[in-house]
Amino acid sequence: MRISKNIDCKNCELKCDIYTASIEIDEDPVKLKPTYAYYSKNEYISKQGTNVSHAIFLINGSAKIFIEGLNNKNIILYLMTPNTYIGLLSFFETPYYLYSVKAMEDTTICMVEIEVLKSLYLKNHDFLLKLNKAFGKSVAQILNKIITLNQKHIRGRIADSLLYLSQIYGSDYFEMKLSRKELGELSGVSEENAVRLLTEFKNDNIIDVKGRKINIKDRHLLTQISNLG
Repeated sequence: MRISKNIDCKNCELKCDIYTASIEIDEDPVKLKPTYAYYSKNEYISKQGTNVSHAIFLINGSAKIFIEGLNNKNIILYLMTPNTYIGLLSFFETPYYLYSVKAMEDTTICMVEIEVLKSLYLKNHDFLLKLNKAFGKSVAQILNKIITLNQKHIRGRIADSLLYLSQIYGSDYFEMKLSRKELGELSGVSEENAVRLLTEFKNDNIIDVKGRKINIKDRHLLTQISNLG
């Protein structure tokens, strides 16, 4: 991990909601005192159980949010892409991270002290609504994960994950950043079952698989498998 301090928000191309909120209430964005952090693939961005000190905004790259279970049995809740916040559940309730976050590739984040974010949250109504919307999206993804794990069989879970990944990457043809083990963790199945089901879907002409490259050939059937569980 590398750190860059004394970042000037005015020179940032993203102009995130935090910056916009500070401008709207006529506060100098210099007071945000943002810090950039650069992570390599598989580096921890935050660790389950550690204290929350900053609001984290993902600038580029991608990350996975996951629960670290016993005996190295993890559950990936969802994936993070640019222009999203990390750790909103902890911001609203607990003072520590409820899950871990790891970079899935070279990833850049922007950190702002949590008390600064809370001040903006209370002063700017539009920012409050945007942050609540992002919080609601995080909760919805976790609830959907609970439903999938509790109500769907392994074929439905893998189908659900493939459809989710196509949504994340914006195409039926995509290259997964996940390993087969991680695909299993996203789906709540073993690595062996993840590999087996990818092969089954390929043999059934539902998808094509070449390494980490996936091509969904029959979205309708894959959706049926997901819905039926």
